[in-house]
Amino acid sequence: MVHIENLNFGYTGQEILSIPRIEIREGQHMMILGNSGSGKTTLLHILGGLLKPKEGKVTIDGIDLYKQSATARDKYRGRSIGLVFQKPHLISALTVQGNLLLAQYLSGMAQDKDRIRAVLSELDLVDKINARVKRLSQGEQQRVTIARALLNKPRVILADEPTASLDDDNSSRVINLLKGQAEKNGASLIIATHDQRVKKEFDLHLDLNES
Repeated sequence: MVHIENLNFGYTGQEILSIPRIEIREGQHMMILGNSGSGKTTLLHILGGLLKPKEGKVTIDGIDLYKQSATARDKYRGRSIGLVFQKPHLISALTVQGNLLLAQYLSGMAQDKDRIRAVLSELDLVDKINARVKRLSQGEQQRVTIARALLNKPRVILADEPTASLDDDNSSRVINLLKGQAEKNGASLIIATHDQRVKKEFDLHLDLNES
């Protein structure tokens, strides 16, 4: 499903990442651990096709990301990669449905209100479908970002620090929600975090502090 080989990323005189090999099979989930500045968000952006590595190969579901043109890579990301950022990046003046319709449009997929309703139902948000984002709680906004990541039934879900600001109960709930949705959609979940509380939830670990 996800394959990395001889990956290097950095700037002149500063190496940020050097990873010889990662292999994640279909349906497997991985946790990227690391302190602030260790490169975990950088790695997530590389996996998401957002940041080209200096060297190396990144393959997802048989597609070599960085042999694609920027346009083809953007289209592939919209179809096959779900991104959950640290900040929601939602348009506060729009409704929940409006934000999700916009996400479908920008990814080049058909706008599908039935799919939106189905995903929101899974996340206990369907009653908020016509609510403006600015009126949602922080937790509700986070679930909307998860809904956005799941809309197009991605092959890979990438989540950046999804539990960083949460207490123990909500941290566990978000991880279980992400894993459950990944498994329901046959996707692999990869999260980047410094949160040791959720380590037990993942079979595969990459600790960038040790690399």
